[in-house]
Amino acid sequence: MEKTHVYFMPGMAASSTIFERIELPKDQFEIHLLEWVLPLDKETLQEYAERIALDIKHENAVLIGVSFGGVLVQEMGKIVKAKKVIIISSVKSNAEFPRRMKLAKTIKAYKVFPTGWAQNVELLAKLPFGEGKMNQRLKLYEKFLSMRDKKYLDWALEKIILWDRAEPDEKVIHIHGDADEVFPPKYIKNFIPIKGGTHIMIINKFKWLNENLPRIILEN
Repeated sequence: MEKTHVYFMPGMAASSTIFERIELPKDQFEIHLLEWVLPLDKETLQEYAERIALDIKHENAVLIGVSFGGVLVQEMGKIVKAKKVIIISSVKSNAEFPRRMKLAKTIKAYKVFPTGWAQNVELLAKLPFGEGKMNQRLKLYEKFLSMRDKKYLDWALEKIILWDRAEPDEKVIHIHGDADEVFPPKYIKNFIPIKGGTHIMIINKFKWLNENLPRIILEN
């Protein structure tokens, strides 16, 4: 039986370790993990997608992207011959952005956002916040955020806010948590809902994904 090749793209600034608990039946699927690289000077999102697409070595592969990675795999789907494009905790067009992101585009807030904070995650995680949500979230950041370079963060923030796709591709399969705080589901149409799923459900709802992704990938 020929295996289906599945390529996973993590969310903004995240490393592929966010997929460490994702398991697909090895007799049916082969998993490939993609990583963020530093953008070139004045590189467009489309040009960046072309560069990352060079790492896709199989035709008719399935592309799965989380958050900003979901935006990227949709752009990559224009370049490579993909069997399916699946996005998780993401958006299918700029019409699904929350109001704050649309406002950020209008006032060009992405130009002044203090992205330098990400380079000091280790320092923040050591501060005495106690064992509350703040400290837990910082520990997650410390583990999973690998691309903390300010050049990348400035680029990524601008590219997602200025994403020019106005109409969703109807063939894109969208999995989304009903408690996503970054991309609230009230702005999103046509998605597979995960009850209690937040924006980081790739990490804490992995059991649902492991049980359902094989069927979602294989069904026509």
